[in-house]
Amino acid sequence: MQRRVVLLSRELTESQVDRQNILNNTYALKKTEELLPLGGYFWRKTYWFTKSDVATLFNVDIRTITLYLTNYEIELKNNGYHVLKGKDLKEFREYFAKEIDLPTKTTNLAVFNYRSVLNIAMLLAESEKAKEIRTKILDIVIDVLVEKTGGHTKYINQKDANYLDQSFKEETERKKFTNALNHYVEMNAYKYSYFTNEVYKAIFKENAQEYRGILNLSNREKIRETLYSEVLLLISSFEAGIAYEIENKYNELGRKLDKEEVNMIIKIFTNHPAQKPYLDDARTKMASRDLGFRDALHFNLESYVTPLNEEDYEKFLGEKSKDLELQIKEHREVFLRLRDK
Repeated sequence: MQRRVVLLSRELTESQVDRQNILNNTYALKKTEELLPLGGYFWRKTYWFTKSDVATLFNVDIRTITLYLTNYEIELKNNGYHVLKGKDLKEFREYFAKEIDLPTKTTNLAVFNYRSVLNIAMLLAESEKAKEIRTKILDIVIDVLVEKTGGHTKYINQKDANYLDQSFKEETERKKFTNALNHYVEMNAYKYSYFTNEVYKAIFKENAQEYRGILNLSNREKIRETLYSEVLLLISSFEAGIAYEIENKYNELGRKLDKEEVNMIIKIFTNHPAQKPYLDDARTKMASRDLGFRDALHFNLESYVTPLNEEDYEKFLGEKSKDLELQIKEHREVFLRLRDK
């Protein structure tokens, strides 16, 4: 965890993905607001700050805040910064008449909510106060992650309530794939690991050994037990589809296929336009979640990395998440009911 603190302390000012991963983590954000009060004016269920307040908080000139607003306007607006006008401005002015002295002719007022102030703290490279806040934010984020996962993010994928269902389905499709290799491909037993690797390379752009290295998995740990349900679904689709094409080719040729013929089937299947949206989605989810939750960067998928959204945090850390033991218990009860019928 210490390596992550050092890494993100250095990169938060440079990485929009890392900043947004933190700001989209509603659990960490709530805890930060509890443990890191910054002042402000409580209005409409959160704290608000004027541009002058933000400059004072970070001990910088107000022109510096204006410059950051110019350079990062879209990002800051997406995280809650906006300009009060009309009825909103009138309400805000009346609510804080004693605290804020605004000129009578003021027609608009730039304000930051708590979330966008944290956003500014992650951007301001020239402020020691901002640096101090960044460090505290990271400590809180890590504490929340440890609390929600028990300190083990390697198998955070299994907290998805859909994981066990998809794992069962993938195992069924896997048998179709291995049966096709067994009956229709002229190679020794090496073919099972070889073509499994080719499927991984087609989907992840990395082989099994590379994946193990990125997630720091031992040879005893099973890769598929670390995969997200959406990735398992795509693997199921790939293996079932490739098995179907292998059998068709066998029937067409009237003989078993060799290594190169199967490789060509995998290549054609992977490059089919119908696969692209599914490949893009699985690669994006895997690359983004592994970076956000596991601090693991898939270098060949770096272009697919996007910030995690609030739904991701809810799925793996929130009310929608389920421990694998609970999923197994629920399935066991279903199996018992079916057996008794």
